[in-house]
Amino acid sequence: MSKFPWLESYPDFVSTSVEINYSNILEIYDQSINKFGNKVAYKNMDVELTFNEIDCHVNSLIWYLQNKTNLKKGDKVALQMPNLLQYPIAIFACLKAGFVIVNTNPLYTSDEMLHQYKDSDAKAIIIVENFAYNLEKILSETSIETVITTTIGDMLGTLKGSIVNFVIRKIKKMVPSYSISGSVSLKNILKSNKGKKGDTVKVNKDDSAFLQYTGGTTGVSKGAELTHGNICANVTQVEAWIGKNIIEGEEIIITALPLYHIFALTANCLTFFRYGAKNVLITNPRDMPKFCADLKKNPFTAITGVNTLFIGLMNQEVFRNLDFKDMKLSLGGGMAVQDVVAEQWEKLTGCALLEAYGLSETSPAVTINPWNGKHKLGSIGLPLPNTEIKILDDDLKEVKVGEPGEIAIKGPQVMKGYWERPDETSKCMHGEYFLTGDIGTMDEDGFFKIVDRKKEMILVSGFNVYPNDVEKAISENPKVLEVGVRGEKKDDGSEYVRAFIVKKDPSLSEDEVIEFCRTKLTNYKVPKSISFRDELPKSNVGKILRRLLE
Repeated sequence: MSKFPWLESYPDFVSTSVEINYSNILEIYDQSINKFGNKVAYKNMDVELTFNEIDCHVNSLIWYLQNKTNLKKGDKVALQMPNLLQYPIAIFACLKAGFVIVNTNPLYTSDEMLHQYKDSDAKAIIIVENFAYNLEKILSETSIETVITTTIGDMLGTLKGSIVNFVIRKIKKMVPSYSISGSVSLKNILKSNKGKKGDTVKVNKDDSAFLQYTGGTTGVSKGAELTHGNICANVTQVEAWIGKNIIEGEEIIITALPLYHIFALTANCLTFFRYGAKNVLITNPRDMPKFCADLKKNPFTAITGVNTLFIGLMNQEVFRNLDFKDMKLSLGGGMAVQDVVAEQWEKLTGCALLEAYGLSETSPAVTINPWNGKHKLGSIGLPLPNTEIKILDDDLKEVKVGEPGEIAIKGPQVMKGYWERPDETSKCMHGEYFLTGDIGTMDEDGFFKIVDRKKEMILVSGFNVYPNDVEKAISENPKVLEVGVRGEKKDDGSEYVRAFIVKKDPSLSEDEVIEFCRTKLTNYKVPKSISFRDELPKSNVGKILRRLLE
């Protein structure tokens, strides 16, 4: 079989090879500032900043970091905040100053923060004040010398910002007291250094840009070292996929996934910045009424998200009544997009929900579905240009077409390695191929499909059961809102399938679920236990955490 079997059926998808257009992320940034200067780059809580205004703030912050701190090229700077206007400012300032960004989940506990900051050897941090109390607990155990604090209202203007901060601090009491000696306010930095301009540090494609920490679901959290070249390659690969489907300077993209997550970081913050799009940053997508109000005020052309986000939106009456005539791209990733969700989404919006696949270690995009009605439901799509994928068995031999195996990836978007963990890096590499730990298949057309995580497979009476398969079947029951599946061990060490369900219809019963599964699944895949819950544990991007199901 041809290495690229889809070319005959999908000759207009993308070429198998493209030339990387940029040598570092700064070239993408400078190109967009020069090209789209007075257009709106980012919007949050109804406040807009143009590309030129972003650049002004970026220069002020660069000047401060270079002249008022001890930071030097290659030092690690942690960014810990939700989606706010100051987040992309901090990202671009740090990159232009030659620093390496350590993106951090703001909801981390102090212990999780300590691990990440000690492991990365971070020298500075820009953190939203809501979580500074956790930093105070562990700061003395880290190498952090520069602490810059910011507030939710910092970039919202004097009046609105003051009101927002008052409500958050005094009414909602969302800012626990803290005291960090020597900390500096980001708002004061930007105000006092307005008009100043720092030096753009020369970086090349091999210089590190991000330490993107894995979730730690299969062990200790590790920092995937992503270079400027890795990110630029992925932006260029996605450009080839986009083709002429979007218009520079005219798109509006909804960014509900947090920018510290690799999906939103590369796809929304960087790729759509390159296209001059307006990025509408959603600070708290879990507040669905407020989220939908933002969507109503911003007729969007593109949205990215995870399966649970799309489910949540479709269950909001305000969302169902929106006008979707301008929407041209809905992109799902981060977890499997269930067929029933994709079908309901397209029926409601008239826009196909295209599934893509990637990892923190691959910057992240690896495969993606074609535009214009040529996608395959339930598939993660075709490989991006310059990307080769193999499906390997336990002996690292390629399997036959249609057979499941571990997905292995080769391409310029694959990380340099895990930060200061050569042993862990060597374990996940097979020659030039990155071993993902994901089980997948490839069909005759070259489309790939995720079966499940290798380590989440359930062994029932000698048969492999993949939670995705069971979740997909259960999700097709119209009385089910959300479902998560994991293996449960018996006293004798054998396993059985257990399902955790959030009801959409209160009348749903355990027997009804099991009988429904028997019409969809072979007997050993049918759950032996059904547990109903008011909600399921999720990561901050909305991915159901199977390991926490109980």
